[in-house]
Amino acid sequence: MSYSLSCIYTSSYEQRRSIALGAESPFVYDSGRVVTLSKMSSNALRIGLAKPLILCIEDEPIHLILRKKVLERDGYNVIGVTTAADALTALREAPVCAIIADHMLHGTTGTELSSEMKKIKPDVPIILFSGTIPERLFCVDVYVNKGEPTATFLGIVREVVQRSCS
Repeated sequence: MSYSLSCIYTSSYEQRRSIALGAESPFVYDSGRVVTLSKMSSNALRIGLAKPLILCIEDEPIHLILRKKVLERDGYNVIGVTTAADALTALREAPVCAIIADHMLHGTTGTELSSEMKKIKPDVPIILFSGTIPERLFCVDVYVNKGEPTATFLGIVREVVQRSCS
């Protein structure tokens, strides 16, 4: 059996995962937020993820929720995480086709994190979405300024996802 995560909002992914894997209910309540975890066969997982799956990393929960909603409305499944450790765990466990990361994260930067993520899945494109322009892009594939209009942001995401999924 495989597990499908439909959303992750908070920083304690490992703790939630260990609780969820032993839980009878597909719903896990964490800090007032509902995180769904459902058992699926491998075939069901592929069908359930017919929409492209994006890993979104943002340490500000309200910004993560908003970005997740925008991406879901544009037709994507989204795993949202608030820490670098959770991002690496989710990347190892989920079939993501693109990553969107903030640059200024607690304890690290998006560019430093991108180097670690490329070691795990070198072919998954990384979009750095930030108001802070880094000096070096290291393993980042695309930089998008947070000041860009939503339509421009979504157009760039769409193009990156189409290239990586085709």
